[in-house]
Amino acid sequence: MLRALRRCRPGAVAAAGLGPGAGSGPGSGPGFGFGLSWGPRLVPARGRKTRHDPPAKAKAARVKLPPPVDPAELAVVTERYRQHRAVLGALRCMFRAEVLQRQREERLQQEDSAALREEHRLLMAWNEAENARQRARREERMRREAEERQRQKLQAAESKARQLEASLRDKESAVLRLQEEAKSFLTPENLEARIEECLDNPRSYNFAIDREGRVARRTPLP
Repeated sequence: MLRALRRCRPGAVAAAGLGPGAGSGPGSGPGFGFGLSWGPRLVPARGRKTRHDPPAKAKAARVKLPPPVDPAELAVVTERYRQHRAVLGALRCMFRAEVLQRQREERLQQEDSAALREEHRLLMAWNEAENARQRARREERMRREAEERQRQKLQAAESKARQLEASLRDKESAVLRLQEEAKSFLTPENLEARIEECLDNPRSYNFAIDREGRVARRTPLP
């Protein structure tokens, strides 16, 4: 018998309501007095279907889809859930640390050992001394690093100043050289004088030189 039908058996309910003896005896059965018994045709009018029953015809082609999720809302909910877990984790860690600290203190109080307290004091003193030594080394290292950075800055500034001074000297020498060369430039004022000088002192530029750069042969002027 199916469990749903067993729960909804009308004979048992009616018998329980009518008292002992109802539902049994010669008068029992459908249509005889008040006695009711269960039969294969007495199907419960209401109740849930079992997992083995087929789906309804109206829902045979139904495809169950998950409800739509807003990405922005999902991101907000995920972030809040992460924060919630982080806060709860921090609280658990804090409570666990408090409980462990309380247990440790209770254990130390119960032991009440002078040797442990003395060892703890010595270890704490050694720890403080080691921390002071490491702090002094760190401060010394930081001081040396600051001095090295300052020295590098000074060297960079001096190098830049030397480069700037050399560039100024080069520019000044170029200006002086250009000024010296400008004395022999042709100008409207000295053009006639230079022409007269060239006519008075003719020169022949048709010559040959040897490997040392000396004039080996020159074509005479006409």
